[in-house]
Formats: sequence, structure tokens, C-alpha cells
Amino acid sequence: MAVREERHARRRLRTILSWFPDAVVVLLVVAAAANLAFGLGDRLGLDRPDARRQPAEVLPPAGLDLVAGSAAPPVAGSAPGGQLSESSVRAALAAYVGNPSLGRHVDVAVGDLASETTVFSTGAGAVTPASTTKLLTGTAALEELGPMARFRTTVRQDGGQIVLVGGGDPFLASSRAATKGLYPARATLDDLAASTATALSAQGTTKVRLSYDASLFTGPAVNPAWPASYVPEDVVPPITALWADEGKGPDGRYVADPSAAAAATFATALAAHGITVRGVPRAAVAPDGSAEIAAVESAPLGEIVERTLAVSDNNAAEVLGHHVGRVVGKDASFAGGATAVLDVLRKLGVDTTGASLYDGSGLSRRDRLSPDTLLDVLRVAGSTEHPELRSVLTGLPVAGFTGSLQWRFDDAPAAARGRVRAKTGTLTGVSGLAGVVTDLDGNRMVFVAIADRISPAQTLAARHALDLIAGALAACRCGQPDGTTAGSTS
Repeated sequence: MAVREERHARRRLRTILSWFPDAVVVLLVVAAAANLAFGLGDRLGLDRPDARRQPAEVLPPAGLDLVAGSAAPPVAGSAPGGQLSESSVRAALAAYVGNPSLGRHVDVAVGDLASETTVFSTGAGAVTPASTTKLLTGTAALEELGPMARFRTTVRQDGGQIVLVGGGDPFLASSRAATKGLYPARATLDDLAASTATALSAQGTTKVRLSYDASLFTGPAVNPAWPASYVPEDVVPPITALWADEGKGPDGRYVADPSAAAAATFATALAAHGITVRGVPRAAVAPDGSAEIAAVESAPLGEIVERTLAVSDNNAAEVLGHHVGRVVGKDASFAGGATAVLDVLRKLGVDTTGASLYDGSGLSRRDRLSPDTLLDVLRVAGSTEHPELRSVLTGLPVAGFTGSLQWRFDDAPAAARGRVRAKTGTLTGVSGLAGVVTDLDGNRMVFVAIADRISPAQTLAARHALDLIAGALAACRCGQPDGTTAGSTS
């Protein structure tokens, strides 16, 4: 009897299960009809727009009477601008370009943003550009790779071995905690470890050997054109295609081998996700034919360039220079990158006469640029013919507000704050600004002001003198032949 009853029970269960798919379909049809008839989807929030993706389409709660908004007043009134007056520009700058605190070698040049016209120039010969060099590196990187390019850090597998492969992501971070409050968004080794662990677990693999591949870049990791003190004094790390947190260790100082440190961090992250790494990670080249099992991507290059210029990130600029060398000259080194950057700029029509580059950041004291080269780079970046380069201008620090100019221009013409956008350039004995400025009439100018023989005792005074030069242009009505200016020039 027990056996017969068990057989009947099994038949009933099979009958019920056979009807289950049909029952699900019927329920879905009934639910859809109810939604149409009674608006249940709206009542339950199923048909409402996603506030995270469509905030403008989210309606206010029932019964809330919202007052229609009005357009906010403009921060600064627009002005049409016009033709620059040489006499006006000269009059605006007359009291500042001869400031003795700037030392014995000062180059100042001012031109129209929209044309090749230079209306003011003083000084002779090329200057040490310092970090204004980053304008060249960022422009070349955007031109060759495109503003939407992303750098991929991958994991490849060959049997029981996995290889962490650096893709030259300058902002790759160790973890989400290390990226808090930072722009742009960062890819992390912890996210990569999570994806890797998922792929390995699906294979039934819980133990692996780990290698790391930083072979994307070539040549020395430390630039021979830099002072030997830079690395031991923690000015800059060795430059590599694989690092985390720009080569910084837990104590905030640069580590001796950023690639090995990144691999060790990755191994720890794998362990936290259930994958045991056997032995110590070793340097290697990913074998041909190895399969990619996980990857993370950087932010778009346009955002990386903006950040690099805004805070004058030497490390990121060097990585970008290596990428330009890799793409243009197939030589992803300091020398290859510097040569390739100038090649790209010449292709864009930039006058590189007298230019000598040894790096991508401007840390080398052997770098030389003429003001004309910097003016041309700014003009090209602002040209409607090259929208791909716009991040060079949007990344420029804003006087008194952002980046390396956030705490400057507090004792310059009030009109300068917000009207001057410029890349700073600073080394011992060198201070400079190169950027764009809009005067009170809406005239848009490009300008360069660099002094490279400043007495150390005059460092702050020289910096202030440069702020006054840029500020005088912002406070000028430089389309007026009488050179009328406005605002305090204390």
C-alpha cells in the first residue's frame, strides 16, 4: 500500500509541475491586464521613472504645489568681444612686466584666442616651461588617442597561472576607499580581484600562481634627464604601466617598485575574495594565447587630462607621454614620448621652433619652449576644428577657484578671479602661467608669462607678479584703444 500511495503522489506532483509554466503565463497576463485597468504598476512604483537615471522626469508627490522656477541670473554678463588693441594690452601690462622680482629672464606674450595674432611680446629666447609642458602632453594624448579612450588593466590566465597586466592606467587605485572624493572615477584592483575570483571560482579554481606584466612601457623607469634627487626625495615615483595609487604605499610615500607593490596588493585582494595565491608574485610577460578572464577600465582620457592639468599631476602626465610615444613612435619611453608629442603638435600646426622636451611633465630642467609654442597649443585646443582637444581648456585651473590656482589671485584685480584660466609652472627658480583670459569686453586672449631665473628669496613675490600680469588682462578693456582698465591693481 505504501508503495502504491507513493507512486500516486509522484504522479500528482508531475501533473502539477507540468501545468506550472502555463500557470505562470496566465498570471503574467492577468497582472498586465490589472496594470492597464487599475494602474497597479504606477501605484506600486513599477512604471515610475528611475530617479537615478531620469531625475527630470520624476513627478513631485501628490498634493505638493511647486512654484514654477525662473532662470537664474548669469554669473557674468556676456560680451561680444572684438579685435584686440595692441596699445590697450601694452598699457594694461606696462606696470607689471618689468617687476624686478621676476628676475633677469622673463617672457610674456599675449595673443587673440581665435586667430594667430600676437599683440604683445617681451623677452627673448626659449624658457624653462616647468609644468606648462603638461599642456603639450595633454594635447598630444587627446589628439592621438581620443578623449573617450580608456586604459584597461587585465588578468590573463594560462593554466594554473594568472598574470596581472598593466595597461598604463595613471589613476588605477588599490580600493574604493582610496578613491573617495576623487575625480575622475577610478578603476580599482579590488574590483578586478572580485571579477577574477568570480571567473576562477566558476572553473572550480581556488588556488593560483600570480605574475605581473608591466611591459607596455619601455626604457628606464626613472628619467635620466631628471635630477638624481627626485626619486629619493619623493618628488616622483618610477614610471610604470602598472601601479596603484600612483605608486604610493600605505605611508603615503612612493614605493621603490610600484608594479611589484600593485601585484602584492592584488594578491591580498584575491585572498579577500576567496582565491589563494601561491608564492610571491613575480614579474613576467603574459604568454601568447593566454585568455583574458577579467578587466577594469579607467575613466575616459578627456577626464584624465582635465584632472592632470587642474592639479598639475606629474605622474599622470608622464604616463600619458609614454602612451603618446607608444601610439605614434612605437616607443613607450620618456624619450619616445617627448619626441612623439612634438611630432603630433607639428601635425596640428603648432610652431615648435626651438622646442626641446625630455619628459611629459616639465620636471626636467633641460626642457625648453618658446612662448609661441604655448600660445599655439592653447589656440589649437580652443579651435572649433578640434573639439577632441577641448579638455585642455576645461582642465585649466580657474583663478581663485580651482586646482593649482585655488589659493591664488587673492591680491590681484577682483576681475581676475574667474576670468583667468591658466596652467601653472613651478620649479625652484622658475614660475609661470600659460592659459586663457577673458577681459571686461569679452575679448578672449591666450597668454604666457614665464620667469626662469628667479632668486629663491623672491619666489612668492614673483608668483604674485605673474598673477598681476594675468589679472591686468582680465581687468582690461583690451579692445579699446585707450587701454581703459578696471578694478584694483594692488
